[in-house]
Amino acid sequence: MDKPIRVVLADDHALVLEGLRSLLAAEPDILVIATATDGERLLDAVERFHPDVVVTDIQMPYLDGLASLQTIRQRHPGVTILLLTAFSDGDTLRAALEARADGLLLKSDPPERVAEAIRQITAGQLVFPAAARHWLSGSHTAVPPVPLSERENEVLALVAEGLTNAQIAHRLHISQNTVKFHLQNIYQQLGVRNRTEASRWYLDKRP
Repeated sequence: MDKPIRVVLADDHALVLEGLRSLLAAEPDILVIATATDGERLLDAVERFHPDVVVTDIQMPYLDGLASLQTIRQRHPGVTILLLTAFSDGDTLRAALEARADGLLLKSDPPERVAEAIRQITAGQLVFPAAARHWLSGSHTAVPPVPLSERENEVLALVAEGLTNAQIAHRLHISQNTVKFHLQNIYQQLGVRNRTEASRWYLDKRP
């Protein structure tokens, strides 16, 4: 069996924290190694335990989730970060994207989405709620001029939404091999190495 995904949880509400811990305890491939009730304790836990994934509420005392994310990015660039929030407004979604979070879940989402999202961001996918995907696929998806074909731009937009190759192939009515071919060209043209870096480029460069 592969090593479990080591997770640190952070939320200033004890009920939410315990609920997340209990939920993830039932997942054989996920191990909660520490919890924290504020941003400063979260940073201490990351320093001590070196997790694979941090799952943190955005709003916390002393140091909020976004500020904690920035510090963790600087000190531990290999840690992936999933933000939790009760707010689905555009400002919150935009802040999470601009902070370069690996994912964002709404607290109104089904609880099982947390484990699924942890696995997805560990595999290099970006995970954002439907509201963010709608925002990404709406009028904001225009990207600066790049040497990509129209089809490659379509593939890149779907990669940034967090879709897998199989999902992209289904959406665009093309084969998975064609998706892989487009991705190779996209990586080469953008000077990136993988779909996560391509997604970052797309989100950063979108006007």
